[in-house]
Amino acid sequence: MRKYLNLLLLFLSFQFLKGNEYNEFGLYLDKSKKPNETSPVTTNLPLKIKKGARIAYVGNTLLDRSQHFGHFESFLQRHLPSHKLVIRNFSWSADEVDIQPRPDNFASVDQHLLDHKTDIIFAAFGFNESFAGKEKVPEFKSRLKKYIQHTKTRSYNGKKGPEIILISPTPNQNLENVPAADLNNERLSLYTSAMRAVAESEAIAFVDVFSAIYPDGSTINGVHLNKEGYRAFGTALFKGIFNESPEPINEELRLAVVEKNKQFFRRYRPLNTFYYTGGRKGRYGYLDFLPAMKNFEIMANNRDQSIWSIAQGKETKLKIDDSNVPDLPETSQSRGGNKWMSADDELKLFTIDPRFNVNCFASEEDFPDIACPIQIRWDSKGRLWVACSTTYPHVYPGQEPNDKIVILEDTDNDGKADKSSVWADDIHIPLSFEFGSGGVYVSEEPDFTFLKDTNGDGKADFRSRVLTGFGCEDSHHALHDFVWTPDGKLLFRDSIFLNSQIETPYGPIRVKNSGWFLFEPKTQKLQTFGSYPNTNPWGVTFDKWGHHVASHPIFASSFHATNPPYPIQHPRPSGMQAYSGTCGQEFVDWDTFPKEMQGGFVKARYKPTNRIEFHRWINAGDHMQEKYESDIIFSKNLSFIPVDIRFGPMGALYVCDWYNPIKGHAQYSLRDERRDKSSGRIWRITAKDKKLKTPAKIDGSTITELLNNLKRKEYRIRYWTKQEIRKHSKEAVSKELDLWLKTLDKNAPNYRHHQLEALWVYSNIGIHNEKLLVELINCEIPEARAAAARQIRHWPKDMINSAERLISKSSKDPDDIVKLETALTCSWLGTQKSFSTLIDLSKNDMGKHLNYAVTTALGSESIKTHWNKENKVVQDILTKAKKRNQLNAGKTTRNANEANFDKQKGLKKVNIKCVPEKMIYDITEFTVKRNQPVKLVLSNPDLTMHNLVIVKPGALEKVGKAGNEMAKDKNGLKKNYIPNLSEVLWATPQLKQNTSHTMRFKAPNKSGEYPYVCTFPGHWVIMKGVMKVK
Repeated sequence: MRKYLNLLLLFLSFQFLKGNEYNEFGLYLDKSKKPNETSPVTTNLPLKIKKGARIAYVGNTLLDRSQHFGHFESFLQRHLPSHKLVIRNFSWSADEVDIQPRPDNFASVDQHLLDHKTDIIFAAFGFNESFAGKEKVPEFKSRLKKYIQHTKTRSYNGKKGPEIILISPTPNQNLENVPAADLNNERLSLYTSAMRAVAESEAIAFVDVFSAIYPDGSTINGVHLNKEGYRAFGTALFKGIFNESPEPINEELRLAVVEKNKQFFRRYRPLNTFYYTGGRKGRYGYLDFLPAMKNFEIMANNRDQSIWSIAQGKETKLKIDDSNVPDLPETSQSRGGNKWMSADDELKLFTIDPRFNVNCFASEEDFPDIACPIQIRWDSKGRLWVACSTTYPHVYPGQEPNDKIVILEDTDNDGKADKSSVWADDIHIPLSFEFGSGGVYVSEEPDFTFLKDTNGDGKADFRSRVLTGFGCEDSHHALHDFVWTPDGKLLFRDSIFLNSQIETPYGPIRVKNSGWFLFEPKTQKLQTFGSYPNTNPWGVTFDKWGHHVASHPIFASSFHATNPPYPIQHPRPSGMQAYSGTCGQEFVDWDTFPKEMQGGFVKARYKPTNRIEFHRWINAGDHMQEKYESDIIFSKNLSFIPVDIRFGPMGALYVCDWYNPIKGHAQYSLRDERRDKSSGRIWRITAKDKKLKTPAKIDGSTITELLNNLKRKEYRIRYWTKQEIRKHSKEAVSKELDLWLKTLDKNAPNYRHHQLEALWVYSNIGIHNEKLLVELINCEIPEARAAAARQIRHWPKDMINSAERLISKSSKDPDDIVKLETALTCSWLGTQKSFSTLIDLSKNDMGKHLNYAVTTALGSESIKTHWNKENKVVQDILTKAKKRNQLNAGKTTRNANEANFDKQKGLKKVNIKCVPEKMIYDITEFTVKRNQPVKLVLSNPDLTMHNLVIVKPGALEKVGKAGNEMAKDKNGLKKNYIPNLSEVLWATPQLKQNTSHTMRFKAPNKSGEYPYVCTFPGHWVIMKGVMKVK
């Protein structure tokens, strides 16, 4: 017997050790070790580096972007070829000495330096801090001194404090439309001097790269270095450290450094960190991430060997041996994957509105390159571009991103694609893209990149990381929804969980847990607004009058106040239309669709049911709202996942189908083998009794022809036209636009809209036409007046007096949407007079949307400078603005029967909340006695609907799967996705955000474990608990 016990103990010990073999590769803020304190060492120049030294980069974008070029490290490795230096980059875009936001529970820089056993630190700071201004130099010196005193007294290598080399900012350069040198260099010089003084006082080394000579054209935006800029930077840094010039660059060595940096970056900053370190790490984080972290670390070490071999002259070419990289362990599969079927069979399961026909425009069967399509766009030549990602949800060791942008063409106009070409094939999870500046802007988290075909061969051959530092905590929440605003700015957003911080020539931009961004390519200006706790909304467009339409919220125009002081967000809205689970909206303004649908819009919904919906667009006083009317397509096959929709140039509607049996992150392993990597469909919807149109002439048209297109009622034609107009010079467009505006027919039904389009085109080319705006803001059409009030927010400082005068007038407009746009514009102007206008405006009776606009404008950083907590007027406005919290609505006692139930002796009270964005209950277990009266209150503060269903012992999976199946039922939501099964004992309805419901029941008379679960389709796998009856 003892022999068997010993064998059992040995087996269990082996399993325990096996289960912990990856733990050392997980780095967490709350668990990983922190460095011990030690005595500091003096850092002297020229720097003497010992063999085997472990070097780390920390700081801002200067070093963060350097990983893609590798000049300085290649100089260093060639200078000390036998030293076998191990260099790792822990810098992060827009980091400051004491502002370093990271993903939830992501290990600190200190912890990473300790894990690296760091001997020498290169630290780049000063650029972002300098935007605080000249007057903040003393404060910066204090902050920097505190940082250095902490860092130099930490024993990262376990022996002594590190040597530290502090690096100044680089000088900025003036570019056309981006006067970065004029804006910043005077300040940067002051901050460079401050850094030198602090370094001297703290006995660390300092290298002034600000005073170095950089060739003209060394930056991509006046601030951030390109390849030639980093060569000059690396040379200046090397000279500053060793007091001699580096040997000429060894290109093969530099490429080896870049390759090592790439693999280490994937270990240090993996995508989907919310599943690695954050709130969703529990179920799959261990096997999905830690083995990969181990392998990326091994791969980085292997590349060190290659670097040393080339530096020592043993090899002339990069040779990598990854034979020591183990296979990743198998990961578990969740239950409930959907069924895969061919495109023909999928079409048979569509329930289609009888007014329409649906056909498959393209599928993976004919065009394998369109596997996993995410976004679609039409170009001015009438070709459909498709962004596809088989890399999603992220890169694994041994793989490289091979995502594509594919061009589909229907050359014979038979409604089916017959030609396909790959425009780019090395992209990294392109969640969104849009045409502009002669190329394509693409989301490649953490980067916002620009691709271009420079030689006209139909393939992208130029790539530039325009911006970097966007959050990657969840790879399908990252940078998406690229769309040009009517006035010519590129709009995009990121979502919940994410921390984004981006350096720009105008200062750092930081957003926590979602926000909107506006980018102006000519000036390289990035702005952010509308940050509030939301979910992961996809799909954005604009209606005829420029109202911003999204999914969360629907009437997104109400959420345009500039942000509060970072990292604060605006409050969560209550009682406004806002949904997750939708991807795309298109307004119906084509004669190719039925007359009765004109003015409404089509929406793609992928959760919980899979359908293409039609909604009405209704004026509701202080906002526009949607009203669901019918389905154009309803699919019983849940692998149909519509993720984008677009009208084509002839008036057919196209649906991008990311066809996949697996949907969701938290519910399934990121490495679940059932994640389809080969399927993808584009569906085409046409009305049965309507003829398609001849495409409007856009490509190659004259400016006058393009301007006349702006009279068209189809939004997409006007959208494509403005893209084409932006290709022409400001001078040429302005001249033609002036003439076009004068020839407009004042008696035409859409005269004011034609004027508004002209106003937007002026803005597209960088002209603020005050005369035209004044006419519109005083016209008889409220929608035009609202659009004009919105446009004022983008006026330059030298127009501020006119801006203040006009918004003061528009604040008294009888139309509430005009008032709403005025309130939001106040936050963009941020002046004392705009604050006063906001106070006056708030004295009106306000609906929910206007109320939210006023309160968020008051909370914006620009307006908060004009009031404090002691301001009774503002406090009174904010107090009156608070509405009764709907969360308590379902907790009240409604009748005598409920009151008598609650008076029972021994009543068990249970309060359970749905945890926002976690898809879990805050209480996953409670105990009751047999036959005990129970009062259970479920509250849902989450943006997504949830319920709670108590089932018989052992029935969890059956009920959960039955709930999933109800997504195939068009009336599933009306039935609250509660299966009609005898195993269901008690259930709440599906609760919207900020609502609650009370269940009263007697506990079963039989002891046991009774599961409870959310039956919203897809949630049951992780959103569950157990009621124990004793």
